[in-house]
Amino acid sequence: MSGVVRPEWEWALTDAAGGPAAGTISPVFTAQFDAEQWLGEHWRSLAAGGVARAQLLHRGEPAGPAVELTVA
Repeated sequence: MSGVVRPEWEWALTDAAGGPAAGTISPVFTAQFDAEQWLGEHWRSLAAGGVARAQLLHRGEPAGPAVELTVA
């Protein structure tokens, strides 16, 4: 192994019906912390754009419960 760091973390962003959120794509991250920080910084604009739920994925598999995005 060459020590290359590969992106392994991303968010699956879904709408209220449970389908993929239209026009919204998560960046891919090399660290869980970075992925969580990104969501913390962008959740309000994601929710305003129709994203209802964010599921953190690690290597394509769910990494914990989904996060509900609601703006009061």
